[in-house]
Amino acid sequence: MGKRFEVIDHTADVGIAAYGKDLKEAFANAAYALFSMMLDLEGVGDALCCQVEVTADDRSDLLVAWLNELIYVFEVDNMLFKRFDIGELNETRLRARCYGEKIDPERHKIKVGFKAATYHMLKIDEGDGFRVQVLFDI
Repeated sequence: MGKRFEVIDHTADVGIAAYGKDLKEAFANAAYALFSMMLDLEGVGDALCCQVEVTADDRSDLLVAWLNELIYVFEVDNMLFKRFDIGELNETRLRARCYGEKIDPERHKIKVGFKAATYHMLKIDEGDGFRVQVLFDI
């Protein structure tokens, strides 16, 4: 797979399609896309590690839960992430280590605020690798 993600144009929200050779990589690239749309990740370090674990009824719900948990950690703990190591991913559970740093308003200029990942146009496609698609409420 060449590209990690692409932005999907939508009238009121913003969406992404993320790619991976396997589902773990596609979920990690979706998380990377989320944060790269929030700010320029060039200046974000990865010295801090945060363990994230989510469960859901199926893998579509799991994708939404994963991204919403990252938005929650961003909002509550003021953490930015740029690297995602997904250790466990099955139909109903995801465990990952997320690497980043605390928000520094002097260095990190937030471009777009994200409220939540939504179920509108949500897709997980498998072919030559995986493609996941999700829209965000901004």
